[in-house]
Amino acid sequence: MLSDLLRGVDVVSSKGPADKEINSIGFDSRTACPGQLYFAIPGTRSDGHAYIPDAIARGVVAVVCEHLPGAPDPAVTYIEVADSNVALGRIAANFYGNPSRKLRLVGVTGTNGKTTTATLLYDTFRMLGYKAGLISTVTYRIDSREMPSTHTTPDAVRLNGMLAEMVEAGCEYCFMEVSSHSIVQRRIEGLHFAGGIFTNITHDHLDYHKTFAEYIKAKKLFFDGLPASAWALVNIDDRNGRVMVQNTKADIRTLSMLSAADFKCRIVEMLFDGMLLNLDGTEVWVGFLGRFNAYNLLSVYAAATLLGADRTELLTAMSRLHPVNGRFEYIRSAEGVTAVIDYAHTPDALQNVINTINEIREGGQKLYVVVGCGGNRDRTKRPEMARIAARGGDLAILTSDNPRLEEPEAIIGEMKAGLEQGDRYLAITDRREAIRAAAMMAAPHDIILVAGKGHETYQDVGGIKHHFDDKEEVRAAFGIDG
Repeated sequence: MLSDLLRGVDVVSSKGPADKEINSIGFDSRTACPGQLYFAIPGTRSDGHAYIPDAIARGVVAVVCEHLPGAPDPAVTYIEVADSNVALGRIAANFYGNPSRKLRLVGVTGTNGKTTTATLLYDTFRMLGYKAGLISTVTYRIDSREMPSTHTTPDAVRLNGMLAEMVEAGCEYCFMEVSSHSIVQRRIEGLHFAGGIFTNITHDHLDYHKTFAEYIKAKKLFFDGLPASAWALVNIDDRNGRVMVQNTKADIRTLSMLSAADFKCRIVEMLFDGMLLNLDGTEVWVGFLGRFNAYNLLSVYAAATLLGADRTELLTAMSRLHPVNGRFEYIRSAEGVTAVIDYAHTPDALQNVINTINEIREGGQKLYVVVGCGGNRDRTKRPEMARIAARGGDLAILTSDNPRLEEPEAIIGEMKAGLEQGDRYLAITDRREAIRAAAMMAAPHDIILVAGKGHETYQDVGGIKHHFDDKEEVRAAFGIDG
């Protein structure tokens, strides 16, 4: 019943009866159907209010909108609200029976580490014997069932629908990435979180948020909205960690590798096949590399502890975890050249991966860095990405990432602006050729970093996605079958 769906929604005004049966909800007039509640959402490219007549023609029986039409249809009920996105989130939660309240939902936000942290929490709790769900950049999972990911954080209708499926499947936990876009666009409105994790915040998404201050504000909104019953776990080694929880009602918990905190970690030893960590006084060997991964694993350990996991069982499970697809995966050639494939597509992430490689590579080993920048995205990071690649490695090979609707050569040209005289680099537009060139130049025991795409199996050129997998290309360049 429409009236039931409006619980918790701030209605400005309404026109028509509220005792109508609603069999579906949606915000795309092209997929509207009889018995549906249609949401008119203002967008950057078009306004859903313009498509209200189309939705009505397809049989919708009620409309949620920010302003009533001049000539309302007498057969349709109109609900006027201040923000259609907020109403969509709350109504979607009501429509699916508020599934987030039947799970222990944990949100992970930050610039880097969201996917790894959320995925490793999912893997850990499955190892501990629980059914769990995952919503991430790479994949969506309902216990053992996997679905392709379309957005880091999907729209409110799909999000609540998946959470309801998790409840139906018997899941007790769900771990999800919470992107800054989804926070600002109110996609997580109406969700009840048991906890929130802040990983870090660095330069990214300024094409959308415009300024770093607005980007920080977007992340902080997530913690502002956490209930008093939740916990807020923040990395206080990031200078904005404490800023995130200035106004939260949640129970604040801290993690650090540098100072006093509720949860502490120290890297004891690091080799190419893993590292020995000291987590709150207990040593555990993990199959991961790098300080950034130590932070991710500390977040997993801290969050799982806050969720009540047995410490001994937790540390045992963590010792069996594997890196997430496309995050510091490595392939070795028959000649002993090592290629590292990583999703690093921000300056901070690229610097972290390069620092990790430089910590463990030995004298005489050269590092070749193959890197590009995405088109139609934040242009300000392009020069910095090239500078980090050239200064951190022995040779930077600037190439295409996902150029999308931009000219690849123009993107590489903007990357070159960050280089100075003496920086060693090559510019090879074709990513396949760039990877092959690195493989040809590398001597035995040298290292190649292929950064930016990680788990992706496509390259977006001219708005068309073509199959392209960095791991496949590295194997082909090394002459490895399969």
